[in-house]
Amino acid sequence: MSAPPVNQPSEGKRRRTRQRSRSSLLAQGQPMMWMTGGALAICLVMIVGLLLLVLVQGGATFWPSNVVRIETHTGQSMMGEVRREGDYTPREDHFDALPPEAAAEARAAVEALDGVATRRMLRTGNFDVDGSHFDWVSDYTIAEEYEPEWAIVFERLADGRFYGLPKEFRIDGKVVATDPDEIWSLFNEHHDDVRRRWRERRRIEIHEIGAYNRIEERARLDRRRAQLQHGEDSPQWRDANEHFQRIVAADTHAQLTAEIRRLNEENARYQLIVETAAGIEKALSLDEIVRAYPANRLNVMQRAGVYLSRWWEFLSDDPREANSEGGVFPAIFGTVVMTLIMSLVVAPFGVLAALYLREYAKAGPLVSAVRIAVNNLAGVPSIVFGVFGLGFFCYLMGGTIDEVFFQEKLPSPTFGTGGIMWASLTLALLTLPVVIVATEESLAAVPSSMRDGSYACGASKWQTLRRIVLPRAMPGIMTGMILAMARGAGEVAPLMLVGAVKLAPELPVDGVAPFIHPERSFMHLGFHIFDLGFQSQNSEAAKPLVFTTTLLLITLIALLNLTAVWLRSRLRRRFMTSQF
Repeated sequence: MSAPPVNQPSEGKRRRTRQRSRSSLLAQGQPMMWMTGGALAICLVMIVGLLLLVLVQGGATFWPSNVVRIETHTGQSMMGEVRREGDYTPREDHFDALPPEAAAEARAAVEALDGVATRRMLRTGNFDVDGSHFDWVSDYTIAEEYEPEWAIVFERLADGRFYGLPKEFRIDGKVVATDPDEIWSLFNEHHDDVRRRWRERRRIEIHEIGAYNRIEERARLDRRRAQLQHGEDSPQWRDANEHFQRIVAADTHAQLTAEIRRLNEENARYQLIVETAAGIEKALSLDEIVRAYPANRLNVMQRAGVYLSRWWEFLSDDPREANSEGGVFPAIFGTVVMTLIMSLVVAPFGVLAALYLREYAKAGPLVSAVRIAVNNLAGVPSIVFGVFGLGFFCYLMGGTIDEVFFQEKLPSPTFGTGGIMWASLTLALLTLPVVIVATEESLAAVPSSMRDGSYACGASKWQTLRRIVLPRAMPGIMTGMILAMARGAGEVAPLMLVGAVKLAPELPVDGVAPFIHPERSFMHLGFHIFDLGFQSQNSEAAKPLVFTTTLLLITLIALLNLTAVWLRSRLRRRFMTSQF
């Protein structure tokens, strides 16, 4: 039998070659690594793109733009700021309203662009004059377009913005200036004083009259309490009734009302007469003008001044015009206070529950059932927690508190309705599973050798947990708190049932005794975004504020999380242990 040729591989080598050829590319792990890396890159691009969109749209909301005046072929005249533009396909009947020559030119221009026309949205304001805030204008309908030098933008307390040309300035009903330069100079001269008197009037209305009303209401409730507890014929009721009558008979309210009337009469002396693009004259009182500027005469520094002034108003003032104008300070305050109360409530309960499950409870069906329940709670929709909070906290607990401690206020509820305390407790329940799971994992990450060393030195179990385990598990616990704060601060659905409202200028914490009012409703940035986006009567004006408020909410959550991360890093440097 002849030997096989030298140049042919042996049977064993051929078998190994076939085995290597059957090896799948997926088994080497490289494709999966590239797929996971690509998925991560796509997620990062989406997140960064969303943040950039919010940053660009939200950051540019308050930048003042020029005002254009447009005269159309149909004789319509309008003036305002260009908000956006887009293409559309006009119908044939759209050209019928134009004069014949303009219609022929418009048809030819549209046909040259394959039947597509461009239109722009103008924020024309002047809602109290023409009943609209915005108007669309097609480019083929424009006969003339220019930027008036003295087009002034007025931001008002009511009815939105007003765009007009200055015509007269009046003091005590007499015309003192008709030249635009003189009118603008007089406006700047008197506007600050008028607004100062307006703020003084608001201070009297809110603080002094508010304080008097609170005293009167407290006296009325004392009389009602005496009636319920002792009867109308009792000495206690007679004393409370005499005290109430003395407060009512006092002329404090009349004096404050007279001071308000004096301030209003002084402000009513000054009027600015402006003319719209349609030629309609409108008298504006200086006290209703929050801000005014000649948009087409501003340089870059002056525009930056208006921009910063709007940002300051947005961060420090109360909302107005159905939340589409003004500031969001009550929403910022409510969001921060609710998140902090939620964190203070959820931290001890979450840590104690995790300590018991990890360190004290013996493994068995009951502990397994509790862990399964905790994990399942993390997946329950947030609106379910809102319904539970409304039924248990507001109606059951709050109603019981009202019956025991605030019987004189019934049937008007005090704690038996939505408030910031019930909202914080509801969100604490919502985020409790996150804290429990994170704390359990951090406790398990502490090396057992540290526990054994503590026991060997004679420490008890609680001493070991308090002095050895908990300090080294604190970074992991802070991680759970960061996740809890991030989720709780952004939740909206449960808050709509347990305390968040559209407008709540009275803060839960103020300078009026007892200084902390956990029963009060509050504003929340997340609910404010929902209200702007879906419930605003002026949706186009509110749309930019949606991005701005979203940017503010993201920034606020980031600041809270950065504070928690800073605390966690300090704890990690202090207790060098296994990372979680």
